[in-house]
Formats: sequence, C-alpha cells, structure tokens
Amino acid sequence: MNMATFDLNLLRVLDALLREGSTTAAGRRVGLSQPAVSAALARLRDALGDPLFVRRGPRLDATDYARSLAEPLRQHLDSLQRLLSGPQVFDAATATASFRISGADFFGELLMPRMGEILLREAPGLRVHLTDLVPSNYVDTLERYVVDIALMPRAELPDWIEWRPLFHSPFAMIARTGHPRLAGLSSGDAVPLDLFCGLDHVLMSPEGKPRAMVDDALARMGRTRRVVMTLPFFGGICRSVATTDLVAMVPLQMARHMAPTLGLTVLEPALPVPVPLIGMVWHKRATTSPAHRWLRERVAEVLRPLNEGQPDLPD
Repeated sequence: MNMATFDLNLLRVLDALLREGSTTAAGRRVGLSQPAVSAALARLRDALGDPLFVRRGPRLDATDYARSLAEPLRQHLDSLQRLLSGPQVFDAATATASFRISGADFFGELLMPRMGEILLREAPGLRVHLTDLVPSNYVDTLERYVVDIALMPRAELPDWIEWRPLFHSPFAMIARTGHPRLAGLSSGDAVPLDLFCGLDHVLMSPEGKPRAMVDDALARMGRTRRVVMTLPFFGGICRSVATTDLVAMVPLQMARHMAPTLGLTVLEPALPVPVPLIGMVWHKRATTSPAHRWLRERVAEVLRPLNEGQPDLPD
C-alpha cells in the first residue's frame, strides 16, 4: 500500500462496517450515505487487495483478513481520537453524561442506593444505570459500548480488558427466623452437613440451572442437596426464604444486609465453598478517561468496604 496516496478517512468507514455489518448502518455511524459507503468499500478493497466483506442476505460477513484488522484498527482509532481531543477536564459538579454498569441485583441493594447519594451530592448531571449481568456476554457488551463497567467474579479476561478487585464474597446460608428444622441454631452457627443436605433449597440461577458451585463442593464430598426452586434475583430469593421454610446460599454481605429487614437468620455452611473475588472490569480504551475514572473510584469507594473481615485484596 502507498500510504502517501491512501485516504485515511476510509479507515473510519472500515471500522463502521466491521461494527455494523451493513452499509446503511455504517453510513449512519459515520455520517455518509449508503452509496458513499459502498464507494468507499470499493476503494478499500482495491487498496487492501481483499474482498473484506461477503454479502449474506442483508448482512455483510467480514473475511478472515478483515476480522484480523478489527481490534487493532479500533484501538488505533480510539488512540487517535484521544490524541486529537486535547486536554480533557472533568468536573463532576457540571458534567452531563450517562453510564451503564452491569451486575447482579446484589448491586441494586449494596451499590446503587449509595451511588444515588453520591450523584445527588457530587454530580447531579450524571446518570448511572444498573443492567443485568449476562456472564456469557459481558465481553461483547464492553466491546460494543453497551456497558461501561461490569461487576463480576474474577475470570479469564481478554488482554484488552482491565480488572480491579473489590471484595471477597463468601457464601452464607439464610433461613427465616423460627425455621422449625433449625431450632437451637443462632446467627453465625454452623449448620450440620446432614441437616444442610436435607433442607429445601432455593438457588440463584439466571438460566434456571438447578446446580451451582455449592453443589460441586457437595459432590466432591459425595453428597447432594435438594434444590426445589430457582430464581434469577438474590432479592427474590431472600424474600422467598423469609416467608417459607426454604433456605438459600447467598453472598454473606447480601445476607447481612437483608437479615434485619426480612427477619432472616444467617448461618455458616458446614462445607468448604470457594470464595469468589468480585471486581470490576472495563475496556482499556476507557482507562484514561477522566469521567470513567471518576465513576470507577466512586464504585470502589462504595464496594471496597464490603471486604472488611475478609482476606486482603490482591494488587
């Protein structure tokens, strides 16, 4: 390729086509007509010596070569945007922006009320939306600008994602105060394993799967428990337990938070269960953004105290 004659504006069109898979949608993204995008695609094909996209019905499927360009191109365009934007100044008191955080409803109880206080006090023009976390899809939501931060257990991450640990989240068993089969046990007591396995459990599962890490821990001991119901929300689980003889394993911080209001007893499980490390993840393109940094610091300010009494957080 002769860079002296190559029109760098074509790279914006290529990025838009890779994102949208449609000349019409790509045109809307970059402010061009559909015929102009088609003409730009023809020039790109000629300059790069590759078809770049193959039509399949209404969509354009990227070739292997075009897919190999997608992430590096996006990173370079983001870097160029930051380079040409000049010094960024962020004043929370006057800023107007909207952020999306994805996470379980756990964070609706233990993060969002405090975030509401912070926004009203420090940043009245900002908006923060909590959306449900889909663990199998969080990478796509970060990459496509659908969410700004995901709150989740530590996992294997692509190299373009940043991670910050927030708190360890051990599990506790909850039951309604006065549960007839738990007479004599008080909050903080350990539940005998035989009794634990014989109780009727409700399980948190967005997909309705009747098995979780607790069941894996039991299986390693040659034991099983009886899961009679699943729910996709911790809040619904806590309320179901509060009004029935069901029991549940929930994050310890959630159990302690909900217990006084709902009349729950918080008990220790009589089996070793791995303790998830919860953190926030975000796309590296946002790491140096002052607004995004402000949001990350506020989230950490609220959630890091939840690690009190737990092992120190890793660097």
